[in-house]
Amino acid sequence: MVQLSFDDVIKVKEIDDKKYDKVSRVTALSEELNMSLVLDVNTEIYPVRVGDRFRMVLSKSLYPDGSTVTEHNPQDKQKSLADKFEYVMHGLLYEMSEDTAGSYPAAEVYVSFGGLQMMLKGDPTKIGNYNVDEKLFLLMRRL
Repeated sequence: MVQLSFDDVIKVKEIDDKKYDKVSRVTALSEELNMSLVLDVNTEIYPVRVGDRFRMVLSKSLYPDGSTVTEHNPQDKQKSLADKFEYVMHGLLYEMSEDTAGSYPAAEVYVSFGGLQMMLKGDPTKIGNYNVDEKLFLLMRRL
């Protein structure tokens, strides 16, 4: 069974679409795990508005058996986690850090999806077990 590194409902709090025509920087908060999220979304293909709620998952594989995804093959009949979501990106975790400036320690995870960036920040015990240079899938579905 595929193990999900992060699985929560996020609610969009703010959108900054001033820099690019087709990409917006979304600021959101996860509802159950209380994580903050900053995510670049290609809003030309997946429009997002303030107040929208999404189920968001980070996973190391798209397949239930956890096998590595080697290429996209639309004729492949194997069930995929992506079948249940509307927006999918594949990226590389390039940095992890710890923020000790606040009253509570927080872990920060940074992932690049071909130039689109994500920063997930929150309680280190609630963030999945990640490693730098690890490939991850981000999957989203509107609720």
